[in-house]
Amino acid sequence: MFKTRMTELFGIKHPIMLAGMNWVTQPKLVSAVCNAGGLGILAVGSTPPEKARENLRQIRELTDKPFGINQTLNAPGARAKIEVAIEEKVSVINYALGKPWFTEQVHQYGGKIIGTVALVKHAVSAAKLGCDAVVITGHEAAGHGADATSLILIPLCADSVKIPIIAAGGFFDGRGLASALVLGASGISMGTRFAMTQESSLHENYRKLILEATEEDTLYSDAFDGMPSRVLKTEEAEAILRSRRSPVLRSVASILRIKQMLGLSWPELLASAREMRRAEPDFGVRKQLRRATHIARAEKGIFQGDERHGIMPCGQSQGGIHDVPSCAELIERTVLQAKEALETARKLGLYTQPADKRRPPLNQT
Repeated sequence: MFKTRMTELFGIKHPIMLAGMNWVTQPKLVSAVCNAGGLGILAVGSTPPEKARENLRQIRELTDKPFGINQTLNAPGARAKIEVAIEEKVSVINYALGKPWFTEQVHQYGGKIIGTVALVKHAVSAAKLGCDAVVITGHEAAGHGADATSLILIPLCADSVKIPIIAAGGFFDGRGLASALVLGASGISMGTRFAMTQESSLHENYRKLILEATEEDTLYSDAFDGMPSRVLKTEEAEAILRSRRSPVLRSVASILRIKQMLGLSWPELLASAREMRRAEPDFGVRKQLRRATHIARAEKGIFQGDERHGIMPCGQSQGGIHDVPSCAELIERTVLQAKEALETARKLGLYTQPADKRRPPLNQT
C-alpha cells in the first residue's frame, strides 16, 4: 500500500494513473492498470457514444476497481460521451480544454472530476470550477502541453491549489514517482510508459520504434494538430514539421474519417467545429483542418502501425523505456523503486527543513 491524497481520493492502492490515450487505452489496458492498484482511464475521444458505453461496461466485467474516462471537451461529440459516462456512473471524469459543465451531476452520484492542464493558472481555475484533483502536464509529455517542465510546474501548482495534484510529463519509473511526491504531487500519470506494456493495443511497429528511440527522438510543435504537442520523431513527422501544411484533399478525407469514426451527422460535426472555435477563438478553420489530419494520422500510426503515413504522440520518457512488461509488473517495480528512493532521501535528511521556513502558499484554492 502506498498511501497519498490521490489514493485516498480515488480509493486505489497506488498513486499511479494511466493517461487516457486514444486507440491505446482500451478496456484491456484500463482494467489491467486498475487490477494492479492504479487508476485506469479510458480514452473515449475516438469512439462514438454507444461504443464508449460498450467499452465502459466491458471494463466493469474485467475489474471491480474504480476507473475513469478521458475526454477533450472541445472535441466533436464530447457532450454526448460525458453524458454516457454520467449515466453509467463512472467513478472519474478526466477532461481537458474546456470547462466542466457536469460537476454537479458527477458529484451527485459520488464521482470525481480531474482537470488536465499545462499552466498553473489553469490549475487554479480548475479548482475553482469544482475539480477534485488536477493533472499538471509538463513540457516533457506526449500530446498537448506548454513550455514549463514538470520540475517547475509541480511545486508551483502545489503552492497554488489545495486539491491533490497528479504530475504528468516525463514519468516512467519509481524515481520519477518519488520526485513528484517530494515536489508536492500526490501521484503521477504515465502515458508513453503504459503504452509500452503487454496489455496495450499500440501496434508492434511503433513498439519497436520506441524501444530504439532516445529522449532526443521526439518533435514538439503546433504543426501537427494546431496546438503545441509532442510526437515520436519519424520521417512523416519531420515532413509535417518542414511543410507545416495539410493538403486539402488529405484534410477533407480526414474529416470524413472523423465523421465516420465518431458516428456524427454533418450538422453535429459543423456544430462541434463552431463550439471549438467559440471555446478557442484562435482555433480557426486552418487549425481545425490540421487537427482533423492529425487525428487520422494518429489512428494510422497507433492502431494500424503505418510508419510511412502515421504519427505517434510520444513523451521524452521514451528514452527510459527498454522493455514491455505487464501492467502489474510495471506498477509493482515503480512503487518499489519509489519507496527505495524515498528511503534514501530520508537517510540523507532531506525532510528536516522547518515548516515555517518554507515558502508560503500562494493563491491557494
